[in-house]
Amino acid sequence: MSFNEDSMKTTSLSCMRLLATTALVLGVSAAAHAQDKATELHNRATAAMCANCHGTDGRTTEGSAIPSLVGMPKDYMVLQLKAFKDGTRPATVMHQLTKGLTDAQINTISTYYAATKR
Repeated sequence: MSFNEDSMKTTSLSCMRLLATTALVLGVSAAAHAQDKATELHNRATAAMCANCHGTDGRTTEGSAIPSLVGMPKDYMVLQLKAFKDGTRPATVMHQLTKGLTDAQINTISTYYAATKR
């Protein structure tokens, strides 16, 4: 084998390693992006259970007695939802609706609406 053949094999092997590494990085990046999208969709779907009363994306109509949720501070919303759930805050239907929520769902809903711009 001559010097040029060895050099070509080394260059070819280096190119294959570079391509394999690039494909791996792109695959991991695509998987992470897909997971982010799935989480975003899950969070939006969880928060959508509030839409019947609080409006699409938590925006009630102007003048409504039901408060808009969009832009509400997360910690405040968590406290209110937990107060509805344990019955310490007066309500009409919120007691029944929040009884079925887990702490994780309350956190998801509160985070979603706090992050949504008014």
